Amino acid sequence: MMATQSAIEWTESTWNPVTGCTKISAGCANCYAERMARRLQAMGQYRYRHGFEVTLQPEALDEPARWRRSRMVFVNSMSDLFHEAVPTAFIRRVFDVMKANRRHTFQIRTKRSARLRELAPSLDWPDNIWMGVTVEREDYRDRIADLRTIGCGVRFLSLEPLLGPMSQLDLAGVDWVIVGGESGPGARPMDAEWARGVRDRCVAMGIPFFFKQWGGVNKKRAGRVLDGRLWNQYPKPLERQLLAT
Repeated sequence: MMATQSAIEWTESTWNPVTGCTKISAGCANCYAERMARRLQAMGQYRYRHGFEVTLQPEALDEPARWRRSRMVFVNSMSDLFHEAVPTAFIRRVFDVMKANRRHTFQIRTKRSARLRELAPSLDWPDNIWMGVTVEREDYRDRIADLRTIGCGVRFLSLEPLLGPMSQLDLAGVDWVIVGGESGPGARPMDAEWARGVRDRCVAMGIPFFFKQWGGVNKKRAGRVLDGRLWNQYPKPLERQLLAT
Protein backbone atom coordinates (compact mmCIF):
# COMPACT_ATOMS: atom_id res chain seq x y z
CA MET A 1 0.00 0.00 0.00
CA MET A 2 1.54 3.29 -1.12
CA ALA A 3 0.72 6.70 0.27
CA THR A 4 -2.98 7.22 -0.26
CA GLN A 5 -5.82 9.62 0.23
CA SER A 6 -7.12 8.79 3.67
CA ALA A 7 -10.59 8.29 5.08
CA ILE A 8 -9.22 9.13 8.54
CA GLU A 9 -11.11 12.27 9.44
CA TRP A 10 -8.29 14.31 10.94
CA THR A 11 -5.76 13.92 8.11
CA GLU A 12 -5.64 13.91 4.30
CA SER A 13 -3.13 11.21 3.36
CA THR A 14 -1.23 8.32 4.87
CA TRP A 15 2.43 7.48 4.37
CA ASN A 16 3.88 4.20 5.60
CA PRO A 17 7.69 3.94 5.46
CA VAL A 18 7.22 1.23 8.11
CA THR A 19 4.45 -1.37 8.32
CA GLY A 20 3.57 -3.82 11.06
CA CYS A 21 3.53 -3.54 14.83
CA THR A 22 3.02 -5.44 18.10
CA LYS A 23 0.47 -4.89 20.83
CA ILE A 24 1.62 -2.76 23.75
CA SER A 25 -1.49 -1.58 25.65
CA ALA A 26 -5.27 -1.86 25.97
CA GLY A 27 -6.05 0.19 22.88
CA CYS A 28 -4.28 -2.36 20.68
CA ALA A 29 -6.68 -5.22 21.37
CA ASN A 30 -8.78 -4.75 18.21
CA CYS A 31 -6.12 -3.08 16.04
CA TYR A 32 -7.55 -1.93 12.70
CA ALA A 33 -4.08 -1.85 11.13
CA GLU A 34 -3.53 -5.51 11.93
CA ARG A 35 -6.83 -6.46 10.29
CA MET A 36 -5.96 -4.41 7.23
CA ALA A 37 -2.44 -5.83 6.99
CA ARG A 38 -3.74 -9.42 7.07
CA ARG A 39 -6.24 -8.54 4.35
CA LEU A 40 -3.57 -6.95 2.15
CA GLN A 41 -1.27 -9.93 2.70
CA ALA A 42 -4.04 -12.27 1.52
CA MET A 43 -4.48 -10.07 -1.57
CA GLY A 44 -0.80 -10.51 -2.42
CA GLN A 45 0.29 -6.92 -1.70
CA TYR A 46 4.10 -7.02 -1.72
CA ARG A 47 4.59 -4.58 1.13
CA TYR A 48 2.48 -6.82 3.35
CA ARG A 49 4.21 -10.06 2.42
CA HIS A 50 5.17 -10.40 6.11
CA GLY A 51 1.66 -9.65 7.31
CA PHE A 52 1.79 -7.50 10.42
CA GLU A 53 5.45 -8.10 11.26
CA VAL A 54 7.43 -4.88 11.55
CA THR A 55 8.86 -4.27 8.08
CA LEU A 56 10.87 -1.32 6.79
CA GLN A 57 9.69 0.07 3.45
CA PRO A 58 12.66 2.15 2.21
CA GLU A 59 11.14 2.40 -1.27
CA ALA A 60 8.41 4.56 0.29
CA LEU A 61 10.82 7.23 1.52
CA ASP A 62 10.73 9.30 -1.66
CA GLU A 63 6.94 9.43 -1.93
CA PRO A 64 6.36 12.83 -0.22
CA ALA A 65 8.71 14.51 -2.69
CA ARG A 66 6.42 13.44 -5.54
CA TRP A 67 3.31 15.12 -4.15
CA ARG A 68 2.90 18.53 -5.73
CA ARG A 69 0.05 19.77 -3.54
CA SER A 70 0.74 20.35 0.15
CA ARG A 71 -1.17 18.01 2.40
CA MET A 72 -1.60 16.71 5.93
CA VAL A 73 0.09 13.33 6.18
CA PHE A 74 -0.44 10.71 8.88
CA VAL A 75 2.94 8.97 9.20
CA ASN A 76 2.77 5.21 9.73
CA SER A 77 -0.94 4.64 9.98
CA MET A 78 -0.04 0.95 9.68
CA SER A 79 2.73 0.90 12.29
CA ASP A 80 4.47 2.88 15.04
CA LEU A 81 7.57 4.80 13.95
CA PHE A 82 9.07 4.47 17.44
CA HIS A 83 8.60 0.71 17.68
CA GLU A 84 11.68 -0.92 19.20
CA ALA A 85 12.19 -2.97 16.01
CA VAL A 86 12.65 0.16 13.86
CA PRO A 87 16.36 1.07 13.76
CA THR A 88 17.26 4.56 14.94
CA ALA A 89 19.07 5.19 11.65
CA PHE A 90 15.85 4.53 9.73
CA ILE A 91 13.84 6.84 11.99
CA ARG A 92 16.38 9.56 11.18
CA ARG A 93 15.93 8.92 7.47
CA VAL A 94 12.17 9.39 7.87
CA PHE A 95 12.77 12.67 9.71
CA ASP A 96 15.16 13.81 6.96
CA VAL A 97 12.38 13.28 4.41
CA MET A 98 9.90 15.27 6.49
CA LYS A 99 12.39 18.10 6.95
CA ALA A 100 13.09 18.19 3.20
CA ASN A 101 9.37 18.40 2.33
CA ARG A 102 8.17 21.32 4.44
CA ARG A 103 5.17 22.05 2.24
CA HIS A 104 3.52 19.04 3.88
CA THR A 105 2.37 18.73 7.49
CA PHE A 106 3.43 15.38 8.95
CA GLN A 107 1.43 13.93 11.85
CA ILE A 108 3.19 11.20 13.86
CA ARG A 109 1.44 9.23 16.59
CA THR A 110 3.03 6.75 18.99
CA LYS A 111 2.27 4.66 22.04
CA ARG A 112 6.01 4.19 22.64
CA SER A 113 6.61 7.54 24.24
CA ALA A 114 9.64 6.42 26.25
CA ARG A 115 11.59 5.73 23.06
CA LEU A 116 10.31 8.98 21.58
CA ARG A 117 11.65 10.88 24.60
CA GLU A 118 14.98 9.06 24.36
CA LEU A 119 15.53 9.75 20.65
CA ALA A 120 13.97 13.22 20.38
CA PRO A 121 17.13 15.21 21.24
CA SER A 122 18.96 13.62 18.29
CA LEU A 123 16.18 14.40 15.79
CA ASP A 124 15.35 17.61 13.91
CA TRP A 125 11.90 19.03 14.65
CA PRO A 126 10.86 21.58 12.01
CA ASP A 127 7.43 23.15 12.48
CA ASN A 128 5.81 20.92 9.86
CA ILE A 129 6.20 17.87 12.12
CA TRP A 130 3.39 17.33 14.61
CA MET A 131 4.02 14.76 17.33
CA GLY A 132 1.27 12.96 19.20
CA VAL A 133 0.79 10.16 21.69
CA THR A 134 -2.13 7.80 22.09
CA VAL A 135 -3.69 7.79 25.54
CA GLU A 136 -6.65 5.43 25.59
CA ARG A 137 -7.09 5.28 29.38
CA GLU A 138 -5.90 7.27 32.37
CA ASP A 139 -3.31 4.65 33.32
CA TYR A 140 -1.33 5.66 30.20
CA ARG A 141 -1.11 9.35 31.11
CA ASP A 142 2.68 9.07 31.53
CA ARG A 143 2.89 9.27 27.74
CA ILE A 144 1.74 12.89 27.95
CA ALA A 145 4.64 13.78 30.24
CA ASP A 146 7.01 12.31 27.66
CA LEU A 147 5.31 14.29 24.90
CA ARG A 148 5.83 17.56 26.77
CA THR A 149 9.59 17.12 26.41
CA ILE A 150 9.36 17.24 22.61
CA GLY A 151 10.18 20.52 20.90
CA CYS A 152 7.95 20.07 17.87
CA GLY A 153 5.57 22.40 16.02
CA VAL A 154 2.41 20.87 17.49
CA ARG A 155 1.97 18.38 20.33
CA PHE A 156 -1.27 16.42 20.19
CA LEU A 157 -3.15 13.67 21.98
CA SER A 158 -5.06 10.89 20.30
CA LEU A 159 -7.60 9.61 22.83
CA GLU A 160 -8.67 6.81 20.53
CA PRO A 161 -10.08 4.39 21.23
CA LEU A 162 -11.25 6.19 24.34
CA LEU A 163 -11.76 3.35 26.83
CA GLY A 164 -12.57 5.19 30.05
CA PRO A 165 -13.07 8.56 31.74
CA MET A 166 -10.19 11.05 31.75
CA SER A 167 -10.94 12.93 34.96
CA GLN A 168 -7.24 13.48 35.73
CA LEU A 169 -6.21 14.49 32.22
CA ASP A 170 -3.55 17.21 32.29
CA LEU A 171 -3.52 19.16 29.02
CA ALA A 172 -0.69 21.54 29.89
CA GLY A 173 1.63 21.84 26.90
CA VAL A 174 -0.85 20.14 24.55
CA ASP A 175 -1.90 21.93 21.33
CA TRP A 176 -4.59 19.62 19.96
CA VAL A 177 -6.81 16.76 21.18
CA ILE A 178 -8.52 14.05 19.12
CA VAL A 179 -11.20 11.81 20.64
CA GLY A 180 -12.78 8.77 19.05
CA GLY A 181 -14.58 5.57 19.90
CA GLU A 182 -13.39 2.15 18.80
CA SER A 183 -14.80 0.75 15.56
CA GLY A 184 -14.93 -2.60 13.84
CA PRO A 185 -15.46 -6.16 15.08
CA GLY A 186 -15.57 -6.40 18.87
CA ALA A 187 -15.60 -2.62 19.31
CA ARG A 188 -15.77 -1.56 22.95
CA PRO A 189 -18.36 1.18 23.58
CA MET A 190 -17.40 4.74 24.47
CA ASP A 191 -19.54 6.51 27.09
CA ALA A 192 -20.71 9.92 25.89
CA GLU A 193 -19.70 11.47 29.23
CA TRP A 194 -16.08 10.43 28.66
CA ALA A 195 -16.02 12.36 25.37
CA ARG A 196 -17.86 15.34 26.85
CA GLY A 197 -15.46 15.52 29.76
CA VAL A 198 -12.48 15.84 27.44
CA ARG A 199 -14.33 18.28 25.16
CA ASP A 200 -15.29 20.51 28.05
CA ARG A 201 -11.73 20.63 29.35
CA CYS A 202 -10.43 21.54 25.90
CA VAL A 203 -13.01 24.31 25.51
CA ALA A 204 -12.16 25.71 28.95
CA MET A 205 -8.44 25.79 28.09
CA GLY A 206 -8.84 27.02 24.50
CA ILE A 207 -7.34 23.83 23.04
CA PRO A 208 -8.64 22.74 19.60
CA PHE A 209 -10.81 19.62 19.90
CA PHE A 210 -11.51 17.09 17.14
CA PHE A 211 -14.24 14.49 17.62
CA LYS A 212 -13.46 11.71 15.16
CA GLN A 213 -16.28 9.22 15.67
CA TRP A 214 -18.56 7.39 18.06
CA GLY A 215 -17.32 4.13 16.59
CA GLY A 216 -19.04 0.80 17.01
CA VAL A 217 -19.49 -2.03 14.55
CA ASN A 218 -21.06 0.40 12.05
CA LYS A 219 -19.20 3.65 12.61
CA LYS A 220 -20.85 5.42 9.66
CA ARG A 221 -24.28 4.87 11.15
CA ALA A 222 -23.10 6.09 14.57
CA GLY A 223 -21.68 9.23 12.98
CA ARG A 224 -19.54 12.04 14.36
CA VAL A 225 -22.02 14.45 15.91
CA LEU A 226 -21.40 15.32 19.55
CA ASP A 227 -24.13 17.37 21.25
CA GLY A 228 -25.62 18.57 18.01
CA ARG A 229 -22.50 19.59 16.12
CA LEU A 230 -19.31 18.44 14.47
CA TRP A 231 -16.06 19.23 16.25
CA ASN A 232 -13.42 19.62 13.53
CA GLN A 233 -11.02 22.00 15.22
CA TYR A 234 -7.31 22.15 14.32
CA PRO A 235 -4.31 23.98 15.76
CA LYS A 236 -4.18 27.64 14.75
CA PRO A 237 -1.48 27.51 12.02
CA LEU A 238 -3.42 24.87 10.14
CA GLU A 239 -6.76 26.61 10.71
CA ARG A 240 -5.37 29.67 8.94
CA GLN A 241 -4.08 27.51 6.10
CA LEU A 242 -7.41 25.73 5.63
CA LEU A 243 -9.32 29.02 5.57
CA ALA A 244 -7.00 30.33 2.85
CA THR A 245 -7.58 27.38 0.50
